Amino acid sequence: MTEVSSLTGRLLVAAPALADPNFDRAVVLLLDHDEEGSLGVVLNRPTPVDVGDILEDWADLAGEPGVVFQGGPVSLDSALGVAVIPGGADGDRVPLGWRRVHGAIGLVDLEAPPELLASALGSLRIFAGYAGWGPGQLEDELVEGAWYVVESEPGDVSSPSPERLWREVLRRQRNELAMVATYPDDPSLN
Repeated sequence: MTEVSSLTGRLLVAAPALADPNFDRAVVLLLDHDEEGSLGVVLNRPTPVDVGDILEDWADLAGEPGVVFQGGPVSLDSALGVAVIPGGADGDRVPLGWRRVHGAIGLVDLEAPPELLASALGSLRIFAGYAGWGPGQLEDELVEGAWYVVESEPGDVSSPSPERLWREVLRRQRNELAMVATYPDDPSLN
């Protein structure tokens, strides 16, 4: 098996031609990527469910909009917390209940008492479910052109306007991807 270069912490931005409705104009933060597969959460799929309705203790720490996001089509009955720690938290000062994924972005142990993290968190998002790929599956989709791989920024996790995230992430690219941001929602109306 060939070595997999880790994409952990990077964004997968759905190409306009991606046919899977689960990922139409999706922006996925990869939380784990290695030879055993990949796992990420869709950053731009808010649901109408308030965080307080399912995780009352975490509701006050959730960023706006304070709703649960659909992280992907897998395990919709499970929850993941992704949080940004301002300054990235030095190795010695990583708060209990938070595990670094990339830079200032990390996973929150939702079983931990929220007060352990309250003073350290810059933003928190709660996701129901996740996006997952088996060994080599994501690499095949990348070869097929289904996804653009770009660098993440801490603000992507907590975007107050998730409906605009797909265009915003593409627009900030310094190459031909910036033009993809102008791709019409329905090309047949063009």
